[in-house]
Amino acid sequence: MVMNQTTVSDKGKLKETLKGELYTSPEIFELEKEQIFAKTWILVGFEYEVGKPGHYITTKVQNENILIVRGKDNVVRAFINACRHRGATLCNDPCGKTGVIRCPYHSWSYGLDGSLLGVPNTSECRDELVNNENYGLEPVHLQIWHGMIWLNLAENPLPVEQQLDTQIFDRFGELATFSRYQIQDLKVAHRKEYEVAANWKLIVENFQECYHCSSIHPELTATLPEFRSGIGTQNSVGGGAMFNDELDAFSISGKGNRPMLKGLLPEDDRLYYGITILPLVFINLTPDHVIVHRIIPISAEKSKVICEWLFDPEEMEKSDFDLEDAVELFHRVNMQDFDACEWCQENMGSRAYKNGGILVPIEQHVTKFYNFVLESIGMKVE
Repeated sequence: MVMNQTTVSDKGKLKETLKGELYTSPEIFELEKEQIFAKTWILVGFEYEVGKPGHYITTKVQNENILIVRGKDNVVRAFINACRHRGATLCNDPCGKTGVIRCPYHSWSYGLDGSLLGVPNTSECRDELVNNENYGLEPVHLQIWHGMIWLNLAENPLPVEQQLDTQIFDRFGELATFSRYQIQDLKVAHRKEYEVAANWKLIVENFQECYHCSSIHPELTATLPEFRSGIGTQNSVGGGAMFNDELDAFSISGKGNRPMLKGLLPEDDRLYYGITILPLVFINLTPDHVIVHRIIPISAEKSKVICEWLFDPEEMEKSDFDLEDAVELFHRVNMQDFDACEWCQENMGSRAYKNGGILVPIEQHVTKFYNFVLESIGMKVE
């Protein structure tokens, strides 16, 4: 690779993909961890999960254990989930409620704002430790965006709106359409986790293009007939896909009687939108629910994907609420997509893919993602 070009090159009406080594190299994966995942906003959960003071959730971003907790002042904060004494993990449960964060090892205690409150049996040095900001929990940048919790490990990250609102504007040409779905008022009704033997970039590429839809997604193209053309919705500003005229809902049977989400307008009915939030999030908007995918890169050749189906909590409380029909549709789409990504991963190290592959015109919008990766890690294409 040379060091003076940061765009994927053209071959007439064709464009090149990334080269095979970008999907297999541990060294490149380390660069991505340092220059992409550690410097961009990463989705880790939903604000309602820490709805009251003392409520907390734990997660992992990169190699860091993270604790997210709502303080007594009602502010949601994130900290490295490690005691400043000897490094023990403070909270091991995925979620819970507490008034004080107490280390299970030596019982050092911290306030919900991260300040060090108590150090037992240390009369000789207690005054040097307690309420000393140098010994409080290590903070992590956190912002709430549309009811979702985003973290950034960078020292001085850009505001979340500068990274995320920009992508919504690029997708829709405005922000109002996305805001109408009021994700902040929804709750997760179902969650599935998928282990995918493929590089994270193959998963992103796959979601961004629909050239493959007619080949591997019979249920999806039956629901959204225009997807059979291979065009999809993410290669045009504001593009959405209409449901099949014979179907009532975005579900495996096409049946459904849930009302539209409260913030939607009549023109939002019977429409599906797919959105990529780089680097690791997909958001799918339907009239009565929202589907969110979070990619967790594990290694150069392995990823985990968490898929969550969000509904109106009032609908979830109804005795006849049944989400299986809706879940099954995108679960099948997920399985089909992840199989396809694994087919590709098998050959990313082949000599046949050493110089990469090609993109035909209807999938060339993916080059914007390629260039994001290349520019972020400082690598170029010959």
